[in-house]
This record gives sequence, structure tokens and C-alpha cells, in this order.
Amino acid sequence: MKLVLIGAPGSGKGTQAEKLSRHFGARAVSLGDILREEVKNKTDLGRKVEQYMFKGVLVPDEVVKEVIEKKLPAEDFILDGFPRNIQQVEMLESILEKKGVYLDRVIYLKVSREVIIERLSGRRVCKNCGALYHIKTMPPKKEGICDRCGGELIIRKDDSAETIKKRWQVFIENSLPMVDYYRNKGLLLEINSEEDKDKVFKDIVNSFKKR
Repeated sequence: MKLVLIGAPGSGKGTQAEKLSRHFGARAVSLGDILREEVKNKTDLGRKVEQYMFKGVLVPDEVVKEVIEKKLPAEDFILDGFPRNIQQVEMLESILEKKGVYLDRVIYLKVSREVIIERLSGRRVCKNCGALYHIKTMPPKKEGICDRCGGELIIRKDDSAETIKKRWQVFIENSLPMVDYYRNKGLLLEINSEEDKDKVFKDIVNSFKKR
């Protein structure tokens, strides 16, 4: 089981990658999590990445390729956050070819701009442990405090209203051509990701049963 999840920021890629990873016993690989970890640890790579994330633009392909080649396993995986444009599609195919593996399915989590803005602007993350919350759909027991470790909940820099709009535009311009590419290759599975996360998960799993 080798899957790629694509979709706009806030479409639920991370949530579904985690659920699918447990269900299929495949390793979840999140480009965003890897890059944010580098930023948190203040590595040389992290300092480079932070300036792009803050502006809401894509991290350069050469940086991303280096990370994916290092982190992507040859065994089963659920890849979230890569590729993000046609150039990265070609990069991924080259990486997979070297590893001697091929994709089984590309899952496109489709969601509207309005829903994305609502989801991301209400998202909060623990400054200490990284746990995610949402002020409407998944609030903490105590406002501003993490249930897990008691850390402070903050708004990520890339979840500000202005940055969200920029990230959406970047997705439209760079990522939508990938949808057509994978559709033409017969690999695309399009899922309505505006539903409840458990419903989205069931829709994905059921689609494999129908193959």
C-alpha cells in the first residue's frame, strides 16, 4: 500500500494519513511535520524553511527533494504534503523508481476555500508537544491550555488569515494540475473532505473495497 494524499492546506491530509496509517499498517510520512520539526529544532534547514512558511509560499524543490529521498521508506507508506506541483510529481516518480516501487493510489481531498479559511483560522497548536486543537470542532478542556501537557496553545504563523489566503492561491496555481495528471494516469481517487473526518475516512477505505 503506497499512497499519496493531496489537497489544500486544511483539507485533512494529516488526519487522514494518521488514520489510514493505522488501518493499513503503513508508515505515515508528512512533509509538513518533517519541515516544522526542522524549524522547531533550529537546524540549518529549519532556518531556511521558516522564511518560506512564514510567507505562505512553497519550500524550494531542491530542499524538499533532499528531505523526501531521506525520509521516504521503500515499504508501505502514506505520503502527505508531497508532491505539490508537477515538477515535484516528476521528482517523486524518480525517487520511487530508484527505490523500485510505484504508487497504488493518489487521494485528492477536495474542499472549498471558505471551509479552508474557517478550519485553519480556528486551529490551535500546543507550543510544547504539538497537539492540535480547533476552537469550534475540537476545543481544549481549558481555553488556551493543552489537555495533554498543559502547554500554551498558539496560532501557527502559517495559519494567520492573510497567510491562509496566500496558501490557498499557491495551491490553486501549483497543485491543481497534479489532479489532472494523476486522473489521466488512472491513479486519482477524489474524496469530498468537507464531511466529518470519520466519514471521509470511511469513504476512502470503502473506495478500496470497490476496486
